[in-house]
Parts: sequence; C-alpha cells; structure tokens
Amino acid sequence: MLVLQFLATAAVWGASFLFMKVGLEGLSFVQVVLARLVLGAATLLILLRPMHVRLPRRGVVWLHSAFLAVVQCILPWLLFAWAEQEIDSATASIVNATTPLMTTVLAFAFLPAERPTLLRTAGLLIGFAGIVVVFAPWESGLGGSPRAQLACLGATASYGVALVYLRRFVIPLGVPSLAVATMQIGVAAAMMLVAAPVVASDAVRLDVPVVASMLALGCAGTGLAFLWNMNVVTGWGPSAASTVTYLSPVVGIALGALVLDESVTANAVIGTALIIVGVVVTTRRRGAPVAAPPVTR
Repeated sequence: MLVLQFLATAAVWGASFLFMKVGLEGLSFVQVVLARLVLGAATLLILLRPMHVRLPRRGVVWLHSAFLAVVQCILPWLLFAWAEQEIDSATASIVNATTPLMTTVLAFAFLPAERPTLLRTAGLLIGFAGIVVVFAPWESGLGGSPRAQLACLGATASYGVALVYLRRFVIPLGVPSLAVATMQIGVAAAMMLVAAPVVASDAVRLDVPVVASMLALGCAGTGLAFLWNMNVVTGWGPSAASTVTYLSPVVGIALGALVLDESVTANAVIGTALIIVGVVVTTRRRGAPVAAPPVTR
C-alpha cells in the first residue's frame, strides 16, 4: 500500500504542471491558483476528522501560517501558473525539482546548524549546471521565454524560503503536519477569495478537461497527495519519502510529451539528470538524504 501511495504522490505532483497547463485553456493564471487553493483547502479540511487532527488555536501558529500561505502557496503557484502561459509544462516540472537546491542555499545563510561542505557545494554546482542546460541560453528559444524561466526559479526560491522558515519557526512548535498544511492552504484560499473580485474577474470557459484538471490539481495535487506523502514519511521515514522529488520531473516530462505533444529535447533530459544528481548529492548527509517537511505542489 505504501508503495502505491509513494508512486501516486510522484505521479500527482509531476502531473500538477500538466493540470495547470490545461486549466489555462479556460481560466486565467490567477483563477487557476484560486481554484486549486479552494479545492485543496476543502479536501484537507475533510481529512482532518478521520485523521483525528485538530487545528491549533494559538495566534502565533496562525501568524506563521499566514506567512507560509504567501511564500509556500500563493506566490510560487502564481509564478508557475503565469510562467506556463509561455513555457512547456515539462520545463516547469524540471525547474520545480530545484527546490531542494534552493532550500540548501537558503539554509546555509539562515540556519546556524547548516554548514556548507565540499560535497554539498559540489552538488549545488551540479544542480545549477543542470538548470543552465535545461534553459540552454546558447540556443535561442529552446527553453521558452526567459522571463517565464526566471519566474519558475522565483517559485522554487519561494519554496526554499518556506521550507527554511518551517524548519526554524514552525516545526519546533510541534503542530501536526496535516494541521500546518490545512492552515496555510486555508488561509491562502481565504486571501485569494477576498482578492478575487479584483484579480480573478476575467471571463472563464469551463469544459470537461478544464474542470477535471482543476479538480485533480486541487483535490489530489494539493489535498490527497499530502496525506499520501505523510503516510509514506510515517511508514518509511523521511529520507526514503524525500526521493519522491526525483520522480516528479520524469512524470512531468512524460505527460507533457504524451498529452500535450510537447517536445523532449536532449537538453531537457541531460539537464534533468544533472539536477537530480545535484539534489541527491546536496541533500545527502552521512550517507542518507535529508528530507524537508512535506510540501504540497
């Protein structure tokens, strides 16, 4: 059962970029984010009771959740959705795999316990070399819009800020991870709903693919996948569970090619391999990868 949940998590998180791409055919990029937040929050709220988890009442936890709502949900998801108006879903999924690299860079700066080593520095250099290969600045137009590429990197940097913030300020509070996710996604959904009349008032075109993609992105990618990942962390441990990061871009590339007929270039394959190697090397400590807290995609 855990193997199936592990594979399902990798598939759903890898497919999230496909779901966004299809959703953009009938919704604005802001509406895509609004839909996934509302559906994701509803799904997680439903999961609280059977998981016997209660939301904390301490104000400090909600303040932390408000910050995470912006840097772990609203900002990166807006950047990815906006970027996918100009680049392939496969490219976005590849860049998403750089999140552990971004987290490591920020951890060096803001977590006293994290110290750069020769091995981790080498991993960072390998990973960022992979980014360069994917974007291929020497081949005009291969990686898509440069500003969209930078937006994707901005999104993963935002994830990095969120994960370092989680480790330093939220995890010590001892709040269950499902409660943390529910609070931050719920707060993010509330923020977007308040802003919706101004930022998400564009005309919509709903058809079966668009609706199905939003349901999959919100309920599965932002809700169920988090629960599956949490079960794998509990059963296998965080180190094994963290390897889901390595499979997601493979799923994203495959689905982009099969469903959207996106081209798979040699640069994408080589760059993805370099990024994965860089992540593996950078996140290893005493022979085992160090997992970040579960994060929705």
